[in-house]
Formats: sequence, structure tokens, C-alpha cells
Amino acid sequence: MSDACGCDDDRESDEPEQEEPAAWWQVREIRAAAVAGVLLVGGFVAARAGAPGPVATACNWAALLVGGYTFVPGTVRRLARGRIGVGTLMTIAAVGATLLGEVGEAAMLAFLYSISEGLEEYSVARTRHGLRALLSLVPQEATILGADNSQRLVALADLAVGDRMLVRPGERVATDGIVRAGRSALDNAALTGESVPVEAGLGDSVYAGAINGTGTLEVQVTSTAENNSLAKIVAIVEREQARKGAGQRLADRIAKPLVPGIMILAALIAVTGSLLGEPRTWIERALVVLVAASPCALAIAVPVTVVAAIGAASRIGALVKGGAALEGLGAIRTLALDKTGTLTRNTPTVIDVAATEGTSPDHVLAMAAALEARSEHPLARAILAAVPNPPPAADVQAVTGAGLVGTVAGHRIRLGRPGWLPAGDLTARVAAMQEAGATAVLLEENGIVIGAIAVRDELRPEAAEVVARLHADGYTVAMLTGDNGLTAAALAREAGIEQVHADLRPEDKSAIIARLRATQPTAMVGDGVNDAPALATADIGIAMGAMGTDVAIETADVALMGQDLRHLPQALAHARRSRTIMVQNVGLSLALITVLIPLAAFGVLGLATVVLIHELAEILVIGNGVRAGRVRPLPPFTAPQATVRTLSGATP
Repeated sequence: MSDACGCDDDRESDEPEQEEPAAWWQVREIRAAAVAGVLLVGGFVAARAGAPGPVATACNWAALLVGGYTFVPGTVRRLARGRIGVGTLMTIAAVGATLLGEVGEAAMLAFLYSISEGLEEYSVARTRHGLRALLSLVPQEATILGADNSQRLVALADLAVGDRMLVRPGERVATDGIVRAGRSALDNAALTGESVPVEAGLGDSVYAGAINGTGTLEVQVTSTAENNSLAKIVAIVEREQARKGAGQRLADRIAKPLVPGIMILAALIAVTGSLLGEPRTWIERALVVLVAASPCALAIAVPVTVVAAIGAASRIGALVKGGAALEGLGAIRTLALDKTGTLTRNTPTVIDVAATEGTSPDHVLAMAAALEARSEHPLARAILAAVPNPPPAADVQAVTGAGLVGTVAGHRIRLGRPGWLPAGDLTARVAAMQEAGATAVLLEENGIVIGAIAVRDELRPEAAEVVARLHADGYTVAMLTGDNGLTAAALAREAGIEQVHADLRPEDKSAIIARLRATQPTAMVGDGVNDAPALATADIGIAMGAMGTDVAIETADVALMGQDLRHLPQALAHARRSRTIMVQNVGLSLALITVLIPLAAFGVLGLATVVLIHELAEILVIGNGVRAGRVRPLPPFTAPQATVRTLSGATP
């Protein structure tokens, strides 16, 4: 926690790390407070029952010692290192009250302060425990296959890169790997926040913690248990939680000078009051001022919220790297979206087929697929996806920069770009394809052009919905892409984006981001290496689909682990809500100090009352901060079935 608070971990570096409490009653401070509370009640009852005075006094002393043990030793150690904090104020107040004979008051202070310290510790431990619980998603044993396909169970820690791992239906994947045999649907909800299972087959990557569906998979291990995706996520979040956001830094800037300032103020009250009036009265008031001005609520106002919010974000598939990133994300007003891989699926698809009279679109596709089956061109995958079982082709040759030639069923076939092949009667259709942002290829059979095929990297099915929601939430949305203007404009119209910047190099994207930042806080959302300069230039860089991508996770401020673009507005809304909670906490803490100091200085409130109000307010701040840990998962999204469609209303 904050140094100013003085509530940070007091363990020396050589002390063994203690296991974080899983339940509130496991927190040392809360257990001590419970004992101190029982002793205080015992002393109160003994006094009211007419027991001898030493009995009630002994109970109060015991309560003071038990409660004070939770913070006084740590305060002394920090003082020895030249550090002061709220614990210093509380210790001075408790000692002063004791010297004045108010042991019961001092015991009440120690009791309430130990409660607030315990609840603070529990709130932080609970959010950290929720994050580290991700590691429990992986099984502790895995089945590996030997060279003779024999099966044996090995401990998770004994898995080595290169091992062949057998994942049966319903089992969780033990660590990251690549599918070498089998096909199944994997539930990645715990990792990416996406509820729709993802198909995985030969050559596809799978990640630790994913739940296998109905198929059996043979997976080649690519990372050890200590270095898999889940372990990286937890390690990065825990490391980056130390990064302080602007609000937290503001709280610390206020709290750090406040502590010595209050000590000076209390000393002035005690000295000046003693010279002008009753010394005992003014010393008591000075002690009350010390407690009233304690900035611990202020110091923990933001950290508790940050820890809770980051832990919650990880459960919805958003890796937020520290308080600075969280607060920055909550302040964003402009979003610059990369096209390929962010707004689109980075999977080219056949969107239109034109055929001349007497020829069917199916025949055009089949002939094109026959040639593309021998090609490594990016368009080949799209055409082959439309025709899974193309006819065989012979003598297929690639013409550099133009297309393919070959023979199918005795017919001479050429497939290539307009210009290399004449469009002829299909000129209007080819123009319509290009105006729609598609790449058009022509098919020639026996010297006659018989068809044209349009291929385009389509928008994600949820893209238009996401952009509409961003606009409704008050964000300015722009598209940045290195693609040509026609393609960019066509896709932007479908997505509902008005600001379009096309034909951009990486440095151009960075320059545009710099101009956008000059008007309002800007985030860049991208997925590729070419987006790196823009991600670095933006106030907040957001990596899309970063699961298993080391570079994206390490370089971006926020990483959306899944492929569902709906997580973007969800993460933004979560960050804005968390930022609002931070502001509420800081405002409440400052208002409390402002009100209590004069009331304490003029004797309106006594020590017990101030302690009670102050610690109750601190508990309120903690409780409000923990609210940032509440998130709702996205409802399932079923993408519409992809179909080959016709552009411009022309007949196929």
C-alpha cells in the first residue's frame, strides 16, 4: 500500500513470505481486533457491574496491547528507517492518551485501527487471490504419449517442451501447445472472457486452462507450466500493479506532506494552548487532531480500487497493466482502430462471384479453386474455403505479379488480376467489386473470360455493433489502415466509422495519433507489429487478440486476450466506472479530514468519537473500492453464417 499510509507490508526482506488469507477471519489484524474487542467489552461490563477498578483497567490494558501489536511494531521499524506514516500518528495518539490516564480511549483507538488495517489487508488479498486463482484452472497432472503411443501421467511441473500431451473430452489443457492430431471445440472463457467455444484442429494453438469439448486432441507442448499463458498473465499483472496511476500519485502527493504537517500542527496546538490555557486540555486536543487528520483513507483510496479493478478486468479477458493504464483507459475519449485483424478477422473471404451468360458461379469457383490448390497466395485460402473439394488441376504455373495458369479437365484455365486478363462483359461488375473494397480476380477458360471473384477481409460480425456502442458512449472513433482508400472507405461505411485514414505507413499512423492526442486523450487499438509505433504514441495502447502473443502483452498498456471486439467497450466502461470510484474515494477522504480537523482542534469531538468516525470512513472507502471488482461477463455472441453474396444487385 502507500508509503504515506504507513500501512504497507512491514515484513523485513529476510522474513518468509506468508500465505495470503483466503477468508476474513484468517487476517492477523482482524483476529487481534476481535480479541481486543472482547477485552474492551469485558472491561466495560466489569466497570458497570461494580467490579474492582483494577479489573476494568486490566482489560483495557490487555485490549490496548493486543490491538497495538498490529501496528506499533511496524511503526517503530519504519521510524528506524526514517519513514513516518499514519501508523506514527496513531502510535503517538495511543501513547499520549495512555500517559494522560485515558487507557480505555487508547484501547478503543487500537481496536478500531486494527480493524481497518485488517479489512484493508483482506480486500487486497481477496483481489489478488482471485487473480492467482487463474493458475488453479490447469490440472496438476497431464497424460503424455510415449514414442510407442503408450500413455502415462506426469506432474504438471514435469512437462517439457516437445512432449506429446493427450487431452480427452472434458479435460482442461495443462499448458500451451499446438494440436498435432484430432479436432475439437475449446472453451477459453476463463482466459479470454469469450463464452463461444473455439474450433481447434491440426496446427492450431491451444492455451493452458482451456476446456476441451467432445473431441480428443494430441497436443505438442510449447511452454512449461512456469511459462505458459496463464502464468504470464498473472506475473505481468502482479508486476504491473506496482505502477501507480495519476490518481494514486495524487493521493500520495497529498498524503506524504500531510503526515508531517499534521504532526507540526498538533505540536503547535499543544504548545500554544498550554501557554494560553489548560495544558492537559490542549494536549488532549492535539492528540485528537493527530487522529482526525490521519490520511490513511486517502492513501488507500486509489490502490484498493486499482487492485480490485485490475483483478476484475482479467476475468473478462482484459489484461490491464497497472494503475496508470487503468486510469488512462478510463480517461480516453478518442479511439483509433486498426483495420486488419482488429475491425476485420484477417481472414479473406469470397464475397461475390460474377459469371457470364451460360456459366454458373459454382463452375467459376470450382475452376479457380483447382488452380489455387497449388498456390501459396493469400487469396488461395479464401477461394479454397468456398470450394473445399476442388477438381484436380495439371501443369499449374504461377505468373509473377499476374496470376496462375493450368489445365482442368482438359480445359486451359487462367486466373489473375484485371489488366492481365481483360474484363470484357464483366467490366461493370469488376468495378463494383473494387468500389466495395474487394480484390477482384478474373477467370478465363479456353481463352474466354467467364467469371470474376471478389475477395475481401470482412468485418468482424460484431464490429458495427461495437462502433455504434462506442459512439453512444461518447467516443470519437477513427480507422487507421495501410490498405487502399477504396477498401478502407467501404469497410468504414459498413462499420459506421466516419473518420478514415488509409494508405498509411507505420510512421504515418503514429503521426495521426499524435494529432488526435492534441485534442483529447486517445487510445490506439491494433494487433500487428506495424501498429507498434502508434501503440507507443497513444495515451493508451490496446492490443487486440493478444492471447499467446508475447510482444503484444509486453508492449501494450492493455491487452484484450480474446477475439471478440465487444470486449473493447466493456473494458472501457469498466475503466471509466473504476476511475469514478477512485475520484469518489479521494473526495470523501479529503472532505473527512477537512471537517474533522477543526472539530477536533476546538474540542467539539473527543478522541473516541474521532477514532470511530475516521475508521468507519476508512472502512467505507475500502468497501467502495472493492466495488470496482464487480464485472458482468458478456452474453454469448453467435456470428452469422458466412455466405457468398452478390454486389451491386447484379445477377450471378
